[in-house]
Amino acid sequence: MPYTSEKPAIAHDTQQLRQTIPGWGADLDPRTRPAVPKENYVPRKAAGTNGDFPERQVERYEREKSTEHKFLTPVFGTSCPPRGLSGLVRRLAYRRYSEGRSAHWLLLMLADRIDVMESIATAALRGRPDNPVTEMGLLAELKGNAFRSRFGQHRNDWKHVPFDVLMFSGKWFLAGAAIVGISRAVRRSRRRRLFG
Repeated sequence: MPYTSEKPAIAHDTQQLRQTIPGWGADLDPRTRPAVPKENYVPRKAAGTNGDFPERQVERYEREKSTEHKFLTPVFGTSCPPRGLSGLVRRLAYRRYSEGRSAHWLLLMLADRIDVMESIATAALRGRPDNPVTEMGLLAELKGNAFRSRFGQHRNDWKHVPFDVLMFSGKWFLAGAAIVGISRAVRRSRRRRLFG
């Protein structure tokens, strides 16, 4: 069981494994271990623990938990609670797929991208939109011989410039489209309420 001092049940006998796995026990002799002088086996009580299981942090909202674990870790982060569509995608990744599957990590990366889009949209709706010109350093490109350093120098980074433009301008285009769509939907619903 994770996070406790209980030893999990061993599937096979140690002697059987020793005979079937080549190289088993290669580090049993302390003289052949490179870290032996630095290894220091401290008893449990002397290491600063007070009991078998650490005190659990209070769970104020549902947290993601890996399918490999029986329960949530005793301590977890609370600064970024899952919310919106990105939170739903994160919950799907943790509930459906193991951490050893690519789908788990791809869904988490997708949730991060969705979270960026949600943050851009909410900042714009609050009246404090992001400024892509200054945040992406476009003004700095006009100063300090930026153009001369890029052209005629046989730079390798030109290969991914179209991809960069697509990545950075694409999110702003999608955020703008989402804001326009939301504002049109709000206007339509107001008209329906006013004019029935």
